[in-house]
Amino acid sequence: MSKLIADKFNEWENECNNRFNTLKANEEELNKIFIDIYGLQDELTPEVEDKDVTVRKADLTREIKSLISYGVGCMFGRYSLDEEGLVYAGGDFDLPRYKTCIPTEDNVLLITDDDYTTDDITTRFIEFVKVVYGEETLQENLEFIASVLSGKGSPKEKLRRYFLKDFYKDHIKIYQKRPIYWLYDAGKSDGFKALIYMHRYNLDTTGRVRVDYLHQLQRVYYREMERMQENVDNNFEVAKSQKRLEKLAKQLKEAKDYDEKIAYLALARIEIDLDDGVKVNYQKVQTSPDGKVFNILGKI
Repeated sequence: MSKLIADKFNEWENECNNRFNTLKANEEELNKIFIDIYGLQDELTPEVEDKDVTVRKADLTREIKSLISYGVGCMFGRYSLDEEGLVYAGGDFDLPRYKTCIPTEDNVLLITDDDYTTDDITTRFIEFVKVVYGEETLQENLEFIASVLSGKGSPKEKLRRYFLKDFYKDHIKIYQKRPIYWLYDAGKSDGFKALIYMHRYNLDTTGRVRVDYLHQLQRVYYREMERMQENVDNNFEVAKSQKRLEKLAKQLKEAKDYDEKIAYLALARIEIDLDDGVKVNYQKVQTSPDGKVFNILGKI
């Protein structure tokens, strides 16, 4: 059995085309029967346009983005490679149900614009692809996935950019502005971004995001800025280092400003009720007990 995603897509495309063509032929045959019954040959034709057929053909970009979304679902424990269908959508989280792909224990996936950690969302997704399809086909599969993603660079760079810039937009669109994954977002400079799974949210989630991830990333920025400053002082790649230094300074400032906002909500330990729905809870976790809104999550 092939371990190439390209081959899997070709199989899926053929299956979709066969289903599409069969349904289209059946709909046209039914149209012909009804036209004959009612004597409408001079007014109607039995042909059905492709856009009116009620099943979809395969679409490479859509299917790859669905694969990425499924991978994120496995990282959060919404899905499991060991069980079919939806595995977790509330209640007690049973970690032993996940053996092949272990979900994040603390319900946080950090999104960064560089290789700062070994467990950010990009690194985890690459590991997911390796676990599912094997290490021997990993590079070819990553190249195939990256082929539908925008921008230039290596497959890892394109994946990183997709998670940073476009994944959440696609998620919001698919879930019609009622996202199940929530984006903690510091702002336009990408100073801090992290995803959580709404159904695993608890009183300490925002505090954990702040202390274990936001503060950690601020320390990373400080170290990187020191390294870039050393390059500038030693006349090593001065222009490149200076440009990166300026970017890091913006990101650090944005992260520190965000830290001040998120601190109020972390200390409040806000509780949500899944029965209230996404929009109510999305607003609730961004509102302090005295009614002040801090906008710590991405816009929907």
